[in-house]
Amino acid sequence: RMVDEDVYCIDILTQVAAVTKALHGVGLGLVEQHVNHCVLAAAADGDEEAAREKVAEATRAIERLIRS
Repeated sequence: RMVDEDVYCIDILTQVAAVTKALHGVGLGLVEQHVNHCVLAAAADGDEEAAREKVAEATRAIERLIRS
């Protein structure tokens, strides 16, 4: 919409940066929830294989967030 309205490019980039930062925050919150619920639940159940898989999932998610 901002492009269609011919908004100054730097102002658009500022908005893109703000949205990107907000999305990273959402992603980090989701990783935290995954660790606090899924990883801890698998560990509490005593299922070492499931716990390792949940940790691996979290690791891959963190790697994706870092690269984005």
